[in-house]
Amino acid sequence: MASVQHGPEHYYVPESSPWPIVAMVSALLIVFGLALWINGITVGSYISIGGFILLGVMFYGWFRDVVRENLANVYNEQVGRSFRQGMFWFIASEVFFFLSFFGALFYLRFIAMSWMGGEGYLAMTHELLYSGFEAVWPSAGPEPTAGEFTPMGAWGIPALNTAILLSSGATLTWAHWALKKDDQKQLIWGLVATVVLGLIFVGFQAYEYVHAYRDLNLTLEQGIYGSTFFMLTGFHGFHVIVGAIMLLAVLGRAVKGHFSPHNHFAFEAAAWYWHFVDVVWLALFIFVYWM
Repeated sequence: MASVQHGPEHYYVPESSPWPIVAMVSALLIVFGLALWINGITVGSYISIGGFILLGVMFYGWFRDVVRENLANVYNEQVGRSFRQGMFWFIASEVFFFLSFFGALFYLRFIAMSWMGGEGYLAMTHELLYSGFEAVWPSAGPEPTAGEFTPMGAWGIPALNTAILLSSGATLTWAHWALKKDDQKQLIWGLVATVVLGLIFVGFQAYEYVHAYRDLNLTLEQGIYGSTFFMLTGFHGFHVIVGAIMLLAVLGRAVKGHFSPHNHFAFEAAAWYWHFVDVVWLALFIFVYWM
């Protein structure tokens, strides 16, 4: 379908794009591959890696097309509002995505654990199924099979990562101030600092995972604590990686001088996403590591 554009007062309709389909396929490969890999099927790792590669191709192609449209000056104010609404609803969907996992953690920790421990109207069920089980968090459940484990503490790498991610939010805000006053040098250095801090965060989280498996026997096999810990922190780490990719694309455009104080939605979208990631991490630090 050819693009539709009859002047700045008309809404720009782009040509048909393959990138939503590519995004769907890459997400399917990543999730399917990880599911196989976690269950000990080696081919799953290759499927998942292929999905990540395809995801990178999608990001590059989709960003390239949108940048070309922006530089061609085919967008008007209504298109800009549509972009902002789209980003708002995308982040809203991510909020509910993480809320589902936080809700599962809350249910397991404060409702299911007490039932399994014999409290409430399920006390008889406790005697029949889980006699002797102590409902103390963190727990691998009533019948752990992977041996004793040590929960991940809040102080150390998690606290350091909290400081790093909050600092990255500050450097990104510093870059935003620079963009508003048309200071290209400060904008670029602010984005560089934000990306570097984000990558350091991911590096520390990878080290934390190695430490958990090697020294704490904290694995995905450790029942409800292990599964909720790795699902929440793992998905957050993936979002940090995606946010870093977005900021790298914005950094490349900033170096080329694509942004002005009145035309920088790409920067704003990446900044909104990054600040959302910051807020999610604060909730993770409090409810997963600290409490």
